[in-house]
Amino acid sequence: MEYGFTTAAYVVASVLFILSLGGLSGQESAKRAIWYGIAGMGLAVLATLFGPGAGNWFLSLVMIVIGGTGGWIVAKRVQMTEMPQLVAAMHSLVGLAAVFVGFNAQIELARVMRARLEGVETVWTGFAALLASKTSAEIAMLKIEVFLGVFIGAVTFTGSVVAFAKLSGRVDGKPKKLPGGHMLNAGALALAVLFGILYFTGVGPGVFWLIVITLLAFFIGYHLIMGIGGADMPVVVSMLNSYSGWAAAAIGFTLGNDLLIVTGALVGSSGAILSYIMCKAMNRNFVSVILGGFGGETGPAAEIEGEQIAIDADGVASALNEADSVVIVPGYGMAVAQAQGAVSELTRKLRAAGKTVRFAIHPVAGRLPGHMNVLLAEAKVPYDIVLEMDEINEDFPSTDVVIIIGSNDIVNPAAQDDPNSPIAGMPVLEVWRAKQVFVSKRGQGTGYSGIENPLFFKENTRMFYGDAKDSINKLLPMID
Repeated sequence: MEYGFTTAAYVVASVLFILSLGGLSGQESAKRAIWYGIAGMGLAVLATLFGPGAGNWFLSLVMIVIGGTGGWIVAKRVQMTEMPQLVAAMHSLVGLAAVFVGFNAQIELARVMRARLEGVETVWTGFAALLASKTSAEIAMLKIEVFLGVFIGAVTFTGSVVAFAKLSGRVDGKPKKLPGGHMLNAGALALAVLFGILYFTGVGPGVFWLIVITLLAFFIGYHLIMGIGGADMPVVVSMLNSYSGWAAAAIGFTLGNDLLIVTGALVGSSGAILSYIMCKAMNRNFVSVILGGFGGETGPAAEIEGEQIAIDADGVASALNEADSVVIVPGYGMAVAQAQGAVSELTRKLRAAGKTVRFAIHPVAGRLPGHMNVLLAEAKVPYDIVLEMDEINEDFPSTDVVIIIGSNDIVNPAAQDDPNSPIAGMPVLEVWRAKQVFVSKRGQGTGYSGIENPLFFKENTRMFYGDAKDSINKLLPMID
Protein backbone atom coordinates (compact mmCIF):
# COMPACT_ATOMS: atom_id res chain seq x y z
CA MET A 1 0.00 0.00 0.00
CA GLU A 2 2.84 2.38 0.92
CA TYR A 3 4.65 1.67 -2.35
CA GLY A 4 1.44 2.21 -4.31
CA PHE A 5 0.81 5.58 -2.65
CA THR A 6 4.41 6.73 -3.12
CA THR A 7 4.48 5.67 -6.78
CA ALA A 8 1.17 7.40 -7.49
CA ALA A 9 2.37 10.57 -5.73
CA TYR A 10 5.61 10.51 -7.72
CA VAL A 11 3.72 10.15 -10.99
CA VAL A 12 1.51 13.14 -10.14
CA ALA A 13 4.56 15.16 -9.05
CA SER A 14 6.34 14.29 -12.31
CA VAL A 15 3.34 15.47 -14.33
CA LEU A 16 3.28 18.72 -12.35
CA PHE A 17 6.99 19.26 -13.02
CA ILE A 18 6.46 18.67 -16.75
CA LEU A 19 3.57 21.15 -16.76
CA SER A 20 5.75 23.61 -14.89
CA LEU A 21 8.57 23.37 -17.44
CA GLY A 22 6.13 23.61 -20.34
CA GLY A 23 4.41 26.65 -18.85
CA LEU A 24 7.66 28.56 -18.52
CA SER A 25 7.75 29.01 -22.31
CA GLY A 26 5.28 31.92 -22.10
CA GLN A 27 5.15 34.95 -19.82
CA GLU A 28 1.48 34.57 -18.93
CA SER A 29 1.58 30.78 -18.49
CA ALA A 30 4.73 31.09 -16.35
CA LYS A 31 2.66 32.42 -13.45
CA ARG A 32 0.70 29.16 -13.40
CA ALA A 33 3.81 27.10 -14.06
CA ILE A 34 5.50 28.30 -10.88
CA TRP A 35 2.57 27.01 -8.81
CA TYR A 36 2.68 23.69 -10.62
CA GLY A 37 6.31 23.37 -9.62
CA ILE A 38 5.63 24.34 -6.01
CA ALA A 39 2.78 21.83 -5.74
CA GLY A 40 4.85 19.09 -7.35
CA MET A 41 7.78 19.67 -5.00
CA GLY A 42 5.54 19.77 -1.95
CA LEU A 43 3.87 16.50 -2.96
CA ALA A 44 7.26 14.89 -3.66
CA VAL A 45 8.62 15.82 -0.24
CA LEU A 46 5.53 14.51 1.56
CA ALA A 47 5.54 11.26 -0.41
CA THR A 48 9.21 10.71 0.38
CA LEU A 49 8.82 11.49 4.07
CA PHE A 50 5.92 9.08 4.52
CA GLY A 51 6.96 6.53 1.92
CA PRO A 52 8.53 3.09 2.53
CA GLY A 53 11.92 3.04 4.23
CA ALA A 54 11.54 6.57 5.56
CA GLY A 55 12.62 7.44 9.07
CA ASN A 56 14.25 10.10 11.22
CA TRP A 57 11.17 12.27 10.80
CA PHE A 58 12.21 14.72 13.49
CA LEU A 59 15.63 15.26 11.91
CA SER A 60 14.01 15.54 8.49
CA LEU A 61 11.56 18.12 9.78
CA VAL A 62 14.38 20.14 11.34
CA MET A 63 16.30 20.08 8.03
CA ILE A 64 13.19 21.13 6.09
CA VAL A 65 12.59 24.04 8.46
CA ILE A 66 16.23 25.16 8.25
CA GLY A 67 16.34 24.84 4.44
CA GLY A 68 12.94 26.43 3.95
CA THR A 69 13.78 29.34 6.23
CA GLY A 70 17.10 29.88 4.48
CA GLY A 71 15.40 29.79 1.08
CA TRP A 72 12.75 32.27 2.21
CA ILE A 73 15.35 34.70 3.55
CA VAL A 74 17.46 34.48 0.39
CA ALA A 75 14.41 34.92 -1.86
CA LYS A 76 13.33 38.04 0.03
CA ARG A 77 16.77 39.61 -0.01
CA VAL A 78 18.01 38.83 -3.51
CA GLN A 79 17.33 41.53 -6.07
CA MET A 80 16.24 40.66 -9.60
CA THR A 81 19.68 41.80 -10.80
CA GLU A 82 21.26 39.09 -8.64
CA MET A 83 19.20 36.22 -10.01
CA PRO A 84 21.94 34.86 -12.33
CA GLN A 85 24.42 34.37 -9.50
CA LEU A 86 21.66 32.96 -7.27
CA VAL A 87 20.85 30.35 -9.92
CA ALA A 88 24.54 29.45 -10.15
CA ALA A 89 24.69 29.10 -6.35
CA MET A 90 21.66 26.78 -6.37
CA HIS A 91 23.33 24.61 -9.02
CA SER A 92 26.39 24.27 -6.78
CA LEU A 93 24.21 22.94 -3.93
CA VAL A 94 22.70 20.27 -6.19
CA GLY A 95 26.18 19.18 -7.23
CA LEU A 96 27.41 19.04 -3.65
CA ALA A 97 24.35 17.02 -2.63
CA ALA A 98 25.19 14.47 -5.33
CA VAL A 99 28.72 14.15 -3.95
CA PHE A 100 27.46 13.63 -0.37
CA VAL A 101 24.90 11.04 -1.47
CA GLY A 102 27.58 9.16 -3.41
CA PHE A 103 29.91 9.02 -0.42
CA ASN A 104 27.09 7.96 1.89
CA ALA A 105 26.12 5.20 -0.54
CA GLN A 106 29.71 3.91 -0.60
CA ILE A 107 29.96 3.95 3.20
CA GLU A 108 26.69 2.03 3.55
CA LEU A 109 27.69 -0.37 0.78
CA ALA A 110 30.99 -1.09 2.54
CA ARG A 111 29.08 -1.97 5.73
CA VAL A 112 26.75 -4.35 3.90
CA MET A 113 29.57 -6.04 1.97
CA ARG A 114 31.64 -6.46 5.13
CA ALA A 115 28.73 -8.15 6.86
CA ARG A 116 28.27 -10.45 3.86
CA LEU A 117 31.92 -11.47 3.87
CA GLU A 118 31.90 -12.12 7.61
CA GLY A 119 28.64 -14.06 7.35
CA VAL A 120 26.96 -11.81 9.90
CA GLU A 121 23.17 -11.93 9.87
CA THR A 122 21.97 -8.35 10.22
CA VAL A 123 18.55 -6.76 10.01
CA TRP A 124 19.17 -3.77 7.79
CA THR A 125 16.94 -0.71 7.70
CA GLY A 126 16.56 2.30 5.41
CA PHE A 127 19.03 2.65 2.56
CA ALA A 128 21.20 -0.20 3.86
CA ALA A 129 18.23 -2.56 3.47
CA LEU A 130 17.98 -1.55 -0.19
CA LEU A 131 21.68 -2.28 -0.68
CA ALA A 132 21.46 -5.61 1.14
CA SER A 133 18.76 -6.78 -1.27
CA LYS A 134 20.90 -6.16 -4.37
CA THR A 135 22.63 -8.86 -6.37
CA SER A 136 26.30 -8.67 -7.40
CA ALA A 137 25.33 -7.35 -10.83
CA GLU A 138 23.10 -4.69 -9.26
CA ILE A 139 25.89 -3.63 -6.89
CA ALA A 140 28.24 -3.30 -9.86
CA MET A 141 25.69 -1.03 -11.55
CA LEU A 142 25.33 0.92 -8.30
CA LYS A 143 29.06 1.63 -8.28
CA ILE A 144 28.82 3.07 -11.79
CA GLU A 145 25.94 5.27 -10.64
CA VAL A 146 27.92 6.41 -7.60
CA PHE A 147 30.94 7.23 -9.76
CA LEU A 148 28.86 9.26 -12.22
CA GLY A 149 26.94 11.04 -9.47
CA VAL A 150 30.09 12.02 -7.57
CA PHE A 151 32.00 13.06 -10.70
CA ILE A 152 29.23 15.10 -12.32
CA GLY A 153 28.23 16.57 -8.95
CA ALA A 154 31.78 17.67 -8.15
CA VAL A 155 32.24 19.26 -11.59
CA THR A 156 28.91 21.05 -11.15
CA PHE A 157 29.83 22.28 -7.67
CA THR A 158 33.14 23.99 -8.44
CA GLY A 159 31.98 25.11 -11.88
CA SER A 160 28.93 26.76 -10.35
CA VAL A 161 31.00 28.39 -7.61
CA VAL A 162 33.29 29.94 -10.23
CA ALA A 163 30.25 31.03 -12.28
CA PHE A 164 28.77 32.63 -9.16
CA ALA A 165 32.05 34.45 -8.49
CA LYS A 166 32.26 35.74 -12.08
CA LEU A 167 28.63 36.82 -12.23
CA SER A 168 28.85 38.64 -8.90
CA GLY A 169 32.07 40.40 -9.87
CA ARG A 170 34.20 38.63 -7.25
CA VAL A 171 36.35 37.13 -10.02
CA ASP A 172 37.47 38.79 -13.25
CA GLY A 173 35.17 37.84 -16.14
CA LYS A 174 38.04 37.35 -18.61
CA PRO A 175 38.88 33.74 -19.61
CA LYS A 176 41.84 32.29 -17.74
CA LYS A 177 43.50 28.92 -18.18
CA LEU A 178 46.49 27.34 -16.49
CA PRO A 179 49.50 26.42 -18.67
CA GLY A 180 48.53 23.31 -20.58
CA GLY A 181 44.92 24.40 -21.06
CA HIS A 182 42.73 21.60 -22.36
CA MET A 183 45.42 18.98 -21.83
CA LEU A 184 45.11 19.52 -18.10
CA ASN A 185 41.37 18.89 -18.29
CA ALA A 186 41.89 15.82 -20.48
CA GLY A 187 44.55 14.47 -18.13
CA ALA A 188 42.36 14.99 -15.08
CA LEU A 189 39.46 13.27 -16.85
CA ALA A 190 41.65 10.31 -17.82
CA LEU A 191 42.87 9.93 -14.24
CA ALA A 192 39.29 10.13 -12.94
CA VAL A 193 38.25 7.32 -15.31
CA LEU A 194 41.28 5.24 -14.26
CA PHE A 195 40.51 5.66 -10.57
CA GLY A 196 36.86 4.96 -11.36
CA ILE A 197 37.88 1.60 -12.81
CA LEU A 198 39.90 0.84 -9.69
CA TYR A 199 36.88 1.80 -7.58
CA PHE A 200 34.60 -0.39 -9.69
CA THR A 201 36.88 -3.43 -9.50
CA GLY A 202 37.20 -3.13 -5.71
CA VAL A 203 40.96 -2.56 -5.61
CA GLY A 204 41.65 -0.87 -2.30
CA PRO A 205 39.22 1.15 -0.16
CA GLY A 206 36.36 2.56 -2.23
CA VAL A 207 36.09 5.80 -0.25
CA PHE A 208 39.73 6.62 -1.01
CA TRP A 209 39.16 6.36 -4.77
CA LEU A 210 36.01 8.46 -4.48
CA ILE A 211 37.97 11.18 -2.66
CA VAL A 212 40.60 11.25 -5.43
CA ILE A 213 37.89 11.28 -8.14
CA THR A 214 36.11 14.13 -6.36
CA LEU A 215 39.29 16.23 -6.16
CA LEU A 216 39.97 15.68 -9.86
CA ALA A 217 36.39 16.60 -10.73
CA PHE A 218 36.62 19.70 -8.53
CA PHE A 219 39.63 20.80 -10.60
CA ILE A 220 37.90 20.09 -13.92
CA GLY A 221 34.84 22.13 -12.92
CA TYR A 222 37.00 25.01 -11.73
CA HIS A 223 39.29 25.04 -14.77
CA LEU A 224 36.48 24.63 -17.31
CA ILE A 225 34.52 27.65 -16.13
CA MET A 226 37.57 29.81 -15.43
CA GLY A 227 38.45 29.36 -19.10
CA ILE A 228 35.15 30.87 -20.28
CA GLY A 229 34.80 34.61 -20.82
CA GLY A 230 32.14 36.89 -19.38
CA ALA A 231 30.43 37.34 -22.75
CA ASP A 232 29.47 33.67 -22.68
CA MET A 233 28.28 33.40 -19.08
CA PRO A 234 24.56 33.05 -19.99
CA VAL A 235 25.42 29.83 -21.83
CA VAL A 236 27.53 28.69 -18.87
CA VAL A 237 24.60 29.11 -16.47
CA SER A 238 22.38 27.06 -18.78
CA MET A 239 25.08 24.40 -19.17
CA LEU A 240 25.56 24.10 -15.40
CA ASN A 241 21.81 23.79 -15.05
CA SER A 242 22.02 20.74 -17.31
CA TYR A 243 24.92 19.30 -15.30
CA SER A 244 22.99 19.70 -12.04
CA GLY A 245 20.06 17.83 -13.58
CA TRP A 246 22.19 14.86 -14.60
CA ALA A 247 23.78 14.86 -11.14
CA ALA A 248 20.29 14.70 -9.61
CA ALA A 249 19.35 11.83 -11.94
CA ALA A 250 22.46 9.94 -10.84
CA ILE A 251 21.38 10.48 -7.21
CA GLY A 252 17.99 9.05 -8.13
CA PHE A 253 19.52 5.86 -9.52
CA THR A 254 21.71 5.49 -6.45
CA LEU A 255 18.80 5.92 -4.04
CA GLY A 256 16.34 3.97 -6.18
CA ASN A 257 14.12 7.06 -6.31
CA ASP A 258 12.09 7.19 -9.52
CA LEU A 259 11.07 10.81 -9.05
CA LEU A 260 14.65 12.03 -8.77
CA ILE A 261 15.50 10.15 -11.95
CA VAL A 262 12.59 11.73 -13.84
CA THR A 263 13.10 15.28 -12.57
CA GLY A 264 16.86 15.08 -12.96
CA ALA A 265 16.44 13.93 -16.55
CA LEU A 266 13.94 16.74 -17.18
CA VAL A 267 16.31 19.38 -15.86
CA GLY A 268 19.34 17.84 -17.55
CA SER A 269 17.73 17.50 -20.96
CA SER A 270 15.98 20.89 -20.88
CA GLY A 271 19.22 22.58 -19.80
CA ALA A 272 21.11 20.85 -22.60
CA ILE A 273 18.48 21.88 -25.17
CA LEU A 274 18.54 25.47 -23.93
CA SER A 275 22.35 25.48 -24.09
CA TYR A 276 22.19 24.21 -27.67
CA ILE A 277 19.64 26.89 -28.64
CA MET A 278 21.78 29.60 -27.05
CA CYS A 279 24.90 28.28 -28.77
CA LYS A 280 23.12 28.61 -32.10
CA ALA A 281 22.08 32.14 -31.13
CA MET A 282 25.74 32.97 -30.41
CA ASN A 283 27.16 30.94 -33.32
CA ARG A 284 29.09 28.76 -30.88
CA ASN A 285 29.96 25.09 -31.24
CA PHE A 286 28.00 23.05 -28.69
CA VAL A 287 30.88 20.64 -28.03
CA SER A 288 33.20 23.59 -27.42
CA VAL A 289 30.78 24.86 -24.79
CA ILE A 290 30.76 21.52 -22.99
CA LEU A 291 34.56 21.43 -23.03
CA GLY A 292 34.95 25.04 -21.91
CA GLY A 293 36.87 25.86 -25.06
CA PHE A 294 35.39 29.20 -26.00
CA GLY A 295 35.31 32.78 -24.76
CA GLY A 296 38.88 33.73 -25.65
CA GLU A 297 40.30 35.96 -28.36
CA THR A 298 41.52 34.39 -31.62
CA GLY A 299 43.96 37.14 -32.56
CA PRO A 300 44.58 40.88 -32.39
CA ALA A 301 41.33 42.83 -32.52
CA ALA A 302 40.77 45.33 -35.32
CA GLU A 303 41.67 48.93 -34.57
CA ILE A 304 38.76 51.29 -33.94
CA GLU A 305 38.71 54.72 -35.52
CA GLY A 306 36.81 57.78 -34.33
CA GLU A 307 35.78 58.94 -30.89
CA GLN A 308 32.91 58.53 -28.50
CA ILE A 309 30.69 61.63 -28.64
CA ALA A 310 28.56 62.44 -25.61
CA ILE A 311 25.07 63.92 -25.62
CA ASP A 312 22.91 65.32 -22.84
CA ALA A 313 19.30 64.61 -21.88
CA ASP A 314 18.00 67.58 -23.90
CA GLY A 315 19.52 66.20 -27.09
CA VAL A 316 18.12 62.70 -26.54
CA ALA A 317 14.68 64.05 -25.65
CA SER A 318 14.62 66.25 -28.75
CA ALA A 319 15.41 63.25 -30.98
CA LEU A 320 12.71 61.17 -29.29
CA ASN A 321 10.11 63.90 -29.72
CA GLU A 322 10.89 64.14 -33.44
CA ALA A 323 10.98 60.36 -34.00
CA ASP A 324 8.10 58.26 -35.27
CA SER A 325 9.60 54.86 -34.45
CA VAL A 326 11.72 53.95 -31.41
CA VAL A 327 13.40 50.67 -30.48
CA ILE A 328 14.71 50.11 -26.95
CA VAL A 329 17.46 47.53 -26.39
CA PRO A 330 17.77 46.56 -22.69
CA GLY A 331 20.82 44.87 -21.20
CA TYR A 332 22.33 44.01 -17.86
CA GLY A 333 23.07 47.69 -17.21
CA MET A 334 19.33 48.30 -17.01
CA ALA A 335 19.06 45.52 -14.45
CA VAL A 336 21.94 46.85 -12.35
CA ALA A 337 20.43 50.35 -12.28
CA GLN A 338 16.94 48.89 -11.67
CA ALA A 339 15.77 51.19 -14.45
CA GLN A 340 12.98 48.96 -15.79
CA GLY A 341 10.29 51.06 -14.06
CA ALA A 342 11.61 54.29 -15.58
CA VAL A 343 11.91 52.59 -18.98
CA SER A 344 8.31 51.41 -18.73
CA GLU A 345 7.15 54.95 -17.96
CA LEU A 346 9.18 56.33 -20.89
CA THR A 347 7.54 53.74 -23.12
CA ARG A 348 4.08 54.75 -21.91
CA LYS A 349 4.73 58.44 -22.59
CA LEU A 350 6.18 57.82 -26.05
CA ARG A 351 3.25 55.61 -27.05
CA ALA A 352 0.80 58.19 -25.69
CA ALA A 353 2.49 60.71 -28.00
CA GLY A 354 1.61 58.46 -30.95
CA LYS A 355 5.05 56.93 -31.50
CA THR A 356 5.73 53.28 -32.34
CA VAL A 357 7.83 51.83 -29.52
CA ARG A 358 9.22 48.31 -29.44
CA PHE A 359 11.82 46.39 -27.47
CA ALA A 360 14.55 44.26 -29.07
CA ILE A 361 15.65 41.27 -26.96
CA HIS A 362 18.73 39.27 -27.84
CA PRO A 363 18.63 35.56 -26.80
CA VAL A 364 21.54 36.08 -24.41
CA ALA A 365 20.80 39.60 -23.19
CA GLY A 366 21.76 39.97 -19.53
CA ARG A 367 23.45 37.15 -17.67
CA LEU A 368 20.62 34.65 -17.63
CA PRO A 369 18.28 33.42 -20.37
CA GLY A 370 15.03 35.43 -20.29
CA HIS A 371 16.42 37.92 -17.77
CA MET A 372 15.33 40.99 -19.72
CA ASN A 373 11.87 39.56 -20.44
CA VAL A 374 11.30 39.03 -16.72
CA LEU A 375 12.41 42.55 -15.83
CA LEU A 376 10.17 44.13 -18.47
CA ALA A 377 7.20 42.00 -17.43
CA GLU A 378 7.81 43.05 -13.82
CA ALA A 379 7.64 46.69 -14.97
CA LYS A 380 4.38 45.97 -16.85
CA VAL A 381 5.75 46.56 -20.33
CA PRO A 382 3.17 45.07 -22.79
CA TYR A 383 4.24 41.64 -24.02
CA ASP A 384 3.26 42.35 -27.63
CA ILE A 385 5.91 45.06 -28.10
CA VAL A 386 8.75 42.90 -26.72
CA LEU A 387 10.31 41.22 -29.77
CA GLU A 388 13.11 38.72 -30.24
CA MET A 389 16.17 39.46 -32.37
CA ASP A 390 14.94 37.54 -35.42
CA GLU A 391 11.64 39.42 -35.36
CA ILE A 392 13.10 42.92 -35.34
CA ASN A 393 16.57 42.89 -36.91
CA GLU A 394 15.29 43.71 -40.40
CA ASP A 395 13.41 46.77 -39.10
CA PHE A 396 16.41 48.78 -37.87
CA PRO A 397 17.04 50.60 -41.19
CA SER A 398 13.52 52.09 -40.95
CA THR A 399 13.86 52.96 -37.26
CA ASP A 400 14.35 56.60 -36.31
CA VAL A 401 15.87 56.15 -32.83
CA VAL A 402 17.42 53.24 -30.98
CA ILE A 403 18.06 53.57 -27.25
CA ILE A 404 20.52 51.04 -25.83
CA ILE A 405 20.35 50.68 -22.07
CA GLY A 406 23.35 48.88 -20.62
CA SER A 407 24.01 46.49 -23.53
CA ASN A 408 27.38 45.86 -25.14
CA ASP A 409 28.18 42.55 -26.83
CA ILE A 410 24.68 41.94 -28.24
CA VAL A 411 24.90 45.19 -30.27
CA ASN A 412 28.58 44.92 -31.20
CA PRO A 413 29.23 45.14 -34.98
CA ALA A 414 32.65 43.51 -34.43
CA ALA A 415 30.78 40.20 -34.32
CA GLN A 416 30.22 40.64 -38.07
CA ASP A 417 33.21 42.75 -39.07
CA ASP A 418 36.17 41.46 -37.03
CA PRO A 419 37.10 37.77 -37.40
CA ASN A 420 39.53 38.13 -34.48
CA SER A 421 36.89 39.37 -32.06
CA PRO A 422 36.02 37.02 -29.15
CA ILE A 423 32.39 37.22 -30.35
CA ALA A 424 33.13 36.79 -34.07
CA GLY A 425 30.20 35.16 -35.86
CA MET A 426 27.75 35.78 -33.06
CA PRO A 427 24.37 37.04 -34.38
CA VAL A 428 23.77 40.51 -32.94
CA LEU A 429 21.13 43.23 -33.01
CA GLU A 430 22.09 45.42 -35.97
CA VAL A 431 21.24 48.68 -34.24
CA TRP A 432 23.88 50.69 -36.14
CA ARG A 433 21.62 50.54 -39.21
CA ALA A 434 19.09 52.84 -37.50
CA LYS A 435 19.08 56.59 -38.19
CA GLN A 436 20.18 57.54 -34.66
CA VAL A 437 21.57 55.45 -31.81
CA PHE A 438 21.79 56.57 -28.18
CA VAL A 439 23.76 54.46 -25.71
CA SER A 440 22.94 54.82 -22.03
CA LYS A 441 26.14 53.82 -20.26
CA ARG A 442 27.92 54.64 -17.00
CA GLY A 443 31.28 55.44 -18.59
CA GLN A 444 33.71 54.67 -21.39
CA GLY A 445 34.81 51.27 -20.07
CA THR A 446 34.47 48.06 -22.06
CA GLY A 447 32.03 46.54 -19.57
CA TYR A 448 31.79 43.08 -18.01
CA SER A 449 33.16 41.05 -20.92
CA GLY A 450 36.07 43.42 -21.60
CA ILE A 451 35.33 43.62 -25.36
CA GLU A 452 35.58 47.00 -27.10
CA ASN A 453 32.51 48.01 -29.13
CA PRO A 454 32.99 49.92 -32.43
CA LEU A 455 29.31 50.94 -32.28
CA PHE A 456 30.18 53.57 -29.68
CA PHE A 457 32.47 55.29 -32.19
CA LYS A 458 30.10 55.40 -35.18
CA GLU A 459 28.88 58.72 -36.64
CA ASN A 460 25.21 58.05 -35.89
CA THR A 461 25.89 57.03 -32.26
CA ARG A 462 25.86 59.32 -29.24
CA MET A 463 26.82 58.31 -25.71
CA PHE A 464 24.30 59.20 -23.00
CA TYR A 465 26.53 58.80 -19.95
CA GLY A 466 25.24 58.24 -16.44
CA ASP A 467 23.25 55.84 -14.30
CA ALA A 468 20.54 54.33 -16.50
CA LYS A 469 17.69 55.01 -14.10
CA ASP A 470 18.72 58.63 -13.53
CA SER A 471 19.27 59.18 -17.24
CA ILE A 472 15.83 57.87 -18.23
CA ASN A 473 14.17 59.83 -15.42
CA LYS A 474 15.73 63.01 -16.82
CA LEU A 475 14.06 62.33 -20.16
CA LEU A 476 10.54 61.81 -18.79
CA PRO A 477 9.58 65.47 -18.19
CA MET A 478 10.88 66.41 -21.67
CA ILE A 479 8.74 64.00 -23.66
CA ASP A 480 5.82 65.88 -25.25
